[in-house]
Order: sequence, then C-alpha cells, then structure tokens
Amino acid sequence: MPFDRFNKPGRSYGNRKPFTSKPFNQKPFKKRHFVRKKLYGAMPRPRLVMFRSLKHIYGQLVDDATKKTITTVSSHSKDLQAELKSLPDKVSAARAAGKAMAAKAKTLNVNGVVFDRNGFFYYGRIKAFAEGLREGGLWLHSQ
Repeated sequence: MPFDRFNKPGRSYGNRKPFTSKPFNQKPFKKRHFVRKKLYGAMPRPRLVMFRSLKHIYGQLVDDATKKTITTVSSHSKDLQAELKSLPDKVSAARAAGKAMAAKAKTLNVNGVVFDRNGFFYYGRIKAFAEGLREGGLWLHSQ
C-alpha cells in the first residue's frame, strides 16, 4: 500500500506510554540534596532546618552527629496558637515562631545554629524567621 499523507499509520510506542510527565518538580529536591552535602551541625552548633508550607512555617534543630532531632517549633503548634491569633499575617507569625525557637534553643544551652534554608529563598517568611531567631539571641552561621 503506498504512503498516503492523509491516512498515516498510527505510531507504535511499544511497552511505554506515549505521554509521560513527572508527578512533581524535581528541581527543589536536587537543590536540597546538593546543599545538605555542605551543611553540617553538631551539638554545640546544631543545624536548623526550615520548611515553609502555604499556611505554616516549621523549624527543627538537628544534630547531624547522632542524626537526631533535638527540638522543633512551628506556627501550627498549640503553645503558639494563642499568640499567633492576634498577629495580622504569616510573616509576623514566622517572626514569632523564630523567637519561640530561640527560647527553646536557649533552654538547651545552644547559642548558635547552622541555618539551613532547605532550598527556599532568603525572603519573606524565611527571612522573618531568621530575624526572630536573632532577636531571641541565637547566632546564625552559614557554612
């Protein structure tokens, strides 16, 4: 049968699907993995890991020598909810969460932390959290 440009045969894809897409963007996860190779925090100066969701902000102190989480704080926690209800926006809530994290770290005799932005830009809520840490008396190191 001669080739007809209006009646083309269907393309065979074999065992794979014709249109595949990745379920989510892989770029931020690659960036985090690259940064984790450089950042390291042991107990006198643990690593502070940030995470920012659409509604809340989370921070945790991690001791990389023992691979354990020392303490956590978030804008979702019940002990901060009474204080956060009076605040107008998420940026000021992040600053208050940073002050709470600094208070928790001071009770554990931690004076400085290695700040891990977790691939997020130092802008907005991440910056406000860091400023809250500084207002609480923590020293932020970036390796």
